[in-house]
Amino acid sequence: MNRRNFLKSSAAFSALIASELAPWQTLGAFAREVDDFVRGPAVKDHPLRQLSRHVWMIYSPDGFPTPENQGMMCNMTFVDTAKGIVVVDSGGSVQIGEMAIRQIRKKFKKPVIAVINTHYHGDHWLGNDAFAAAYKGVPIYAHPGTTREILGMQGNLWRGLMEQWTNQATMGTRIVAPSHALEHGSELNFGDVTLRIHHYGIAHTPYDLAVEVLGDKLTCVGDLAMDRRIANMDDGSYLGTLKAYDALEKTASTFWVPGHGEPGPQVLNWNRELFEGIYRPCEQAVKDGFGLEEAKALVIKDPRVASRARDTKGYEANIGKYISLAYLEAEAAGF
Repeated sequence: MNRRNFLKSSAAFSALIASELAPWQTLGAFAREVDDFVRGPAVKDHPLRQLSRHVWMIYSPDGFPTPENQGMMCNMTFVDTAKGIVVVDSGGSVQIGEMAIRQIRKKFKKPVIAVINTHYHGDHWLGNDAFAAAYKGVPIYAHPGTTREILGMQGNLWRGLMEQWTNQATMGTRIVAPSHALEHGSELNFGDVTLRIHHYGIAHTPYDLAVEVLGDKLTCVGDLAMDRRIANMDDGSYLGTLKAYDALEKTASTFWVPGHGEPGPQVLNWNRELFEGIYRPCEQAVKDGFGLEEAKALVIKDPRVASRARDTKGYEANIGKYISLAYLEAEAAGF
């Protein structure tokens, strides 16, 4: 039973029991119990794929949430250490997190000992619920700004959006915020594996973390970079993202694991060229005194953008918006 049908059938019952509640009870508490009772269906299993000596992933083939994929739109990464499994991004619902736990338990005879959320967009952290339930007291790490956003507006916003986009398939997911803070330069040591944390200011969001697996020459970049998908830049910065790429390319890593799309050595280069193709024509248009429409025409015909139009998920629906954001950023940078 989905949420819509259940709530329709229970509306009269809710009103009836309101007068029967004890003084200390509230309809809000009852509503939370309803949410706990009504859950979306289980998510089908997605296999683990090994990327390096210590790193595995569950690849998500879809770029955006739909009722059909039940919100499975974000890659999930797992670092196999001597002490246990570290999860980088827990997925977009409790059901997705539970699916990941099934795969971990099939492959590894180890507990999950830590979860890292790269940023506050819900497809990367709503699965915290499943890991917190399965592994009591597991530390969940994020940038302090990410935690503030989840505990603030972003938590309920993203839970509601995922339910809406998936026709309530993610129903039953609870907001479980990160419990431990990570900053730029933080290191987490798990015996045979050390993770180094990178944060370079506003990029995809103000609080993006990249997780470098020392020794494997591999970095999980979250949504700092994507493969054949345009990143949501509403809270971000093109110049900040390019700055982050400059810094990451100076690390020992040569292999990049994005939140969306295939991992590989070319992920940063692919995104750099696309973002340069969007931002630099806008920057020049501002310098030349051209308006937004003239800037859009310049971007669309830029070969760095035109060559990616056909195979970039969300291109047609989003390119206009992202050009507008780039133009506004270039205007602000010009003052």
